[in-house]
Amino acid sequence: MELRSIVQAVRAGRRITPGEGVHLLGNAPLLDLADMANGVRFRMHPEPRITFVVDSNPNYTNICTIDCIFCAFYRHPGEEGAYTHSVDEMIARFKDAASNGVTTILLQGGVDPALPFEYYLDLVRRTVAEVPGVHPHFFSTSEILGMSEVSGLSVREVLRQLWDAGLRTIPGGGAEILSDRVKRKISSKKGTSADWLAVMREAHSLGYKTTATMMYGHLETDEDIVEHLEVVRKLQDEYHGFTAFIPWSFKPGNTPLEKIIPQYASPTRYLQMIALSRIYLDNIPHIQASWFSEGKKTGQIALHFGADDFGGTLLEENVHAAANFVNKTNVEECIRLIHESGFDAAQRTTLYDIVKRFPAPREAAA
Repeated sequence: MELRSIVQAVRAGRRITPGEGVHLLGNAPLLDLADMANGVRFRMHPEPRITFVVDSNPNYTNICTIDCIFCAFYRHPGEEGAYTHSVDEMIARFKDAASNGVTTILLQGGVDPALPFEYYLDLVRRTVAEVPGVHPHFFSTSEILGMSEVSGLSVREVLRQLWDAGLRTIPGGGAEILSDRVKRKISSKKGTSADWLAVMREAHSLGYKTTATMMYGHLETDEDIVEHLEVVRKLQDEYHGFTAFIPWSFKPGNTPLEKIIPQYASPTRYLQMIALSRIYLDNIPHIQASWFSEGKKTGQIALHFGADDFGGTLLEENVHAAANFVNKTNVEECIRLIHESGFDAAQRTTLYDIVKRFPAPREAAA
């Protein structure tokens, strides 16, 4: 397999195969990956614009029973530090976030068998009714599978009732690496890759829009990375329900997996992930770079590796904080970081509708 022929295929707009994806990841020089990915990005989004959303990522509980060895956030029922917030408490936090300009709440928690399905329905109903300026972007596939188990309802019926309550989008958490070889090692109680894909398939068939994610930098191989991209691309061909793809690196702090993987994946590896994602996922509209998970400078560079979105401002975030990894920003800095990278900035909604535009300052003509 020749690298030159793969590069030509990408530039001609041909879909690459899994074998070609593995070859690119293992052999393509970094700047060649950037050039190919940027070509795809500007074919899909010709404007030199980077979007962001004003959001917050609170948690309603940290109680979880599925014991993922990459997670520092969860606590077992009754364990010191375990908590579950009432719906009243969460609504108060959402209102506070809305008063600070937040338009999207990305809400996730643990998988707690003690929480009834009605708790989740009430949370969605009351958010829609009482905090109408905020879009509820709630619940990972793992939580939805937990709701199904607790309620005795099928996943489809759980999703249908959440839809009737007012939910329209779902975050892509819980994917990690969609390779069962890896999942058996890092999240054996969480279910299979097919489980994650099945929840997303049902959601898309009902009209939900969702994101897809990937957490790399632990026990996966290049082949596992491409397997993940392949199954996401195949599902997207069915319903086109994914709005964006979001890769981030494993954060080992305070996790059981830290003993095996004590260091973060390198910025170079992240840039490879962003570029390959943009090249491979030819049917997903947006690739999200992360100032938050990878650092602001790496996030800025990723905007030249095929990403067209800069994620959210994250007024609140607790999962990475539990792993001793904290970055913070605000709207003004987010706009400045985008401008410094050579792009116009635009605030968006969860569904990528543009709310406000912030053109980059132009130098006055001589």
